Amino acid sequence: MCGCMHSTEDQALHLEGEPNPSAAATSTLAPRTMPRSISISKQLASIKALRKGSDLEKAIATAAMIFRNFSDPDGKLGKATAKNLLQTQFRNFTEGQETKPRYKDLLSELDEHTENKLDFEDFMILLLSITVMSDLLQNIWSVKIMP
Repeated sequence: MCGCMHSTEDQALHLEGEPNPSAAATSTLAPRTMPRSISISKQLASIKALRKGSDLEKAIATAAMIFRNFSDPDGKLGKATAKNLLQTQFRNFTEGQETKPRYKDLLSELDEHTENKLDFEDFMILLLSITVMSDLLQNIWSVKIMP
């Protein structure tokens, strides 16, 4: 959609003590070669700028890291993978939405997506759209923040 590209600085980030596997990458969207067995928290800890990051920055970085871990070499996420991530990594937000027309429309749009793959922007829009309509968000709004 917006044509956003990962920065050169992003490409240079790598795990401390590990060689930079993206140095020879042909696409600026190519994910780093990082085994999925390394936890997201350890992957995030390897990014210097996030060590003192806010909760919001870490939340967005976590979504970005999950996207990159599951995306293809072109930085795109297949529809089946996106649906699987919704079911496994976002189930508390999708739970109870299956019968709602807006949720069905979102999944239909995903099925009809012409490229058959989602870029990061499309993925984040999907997550935010589901979040806004979720029952969980209503529960979050009802939590008292001050006594």
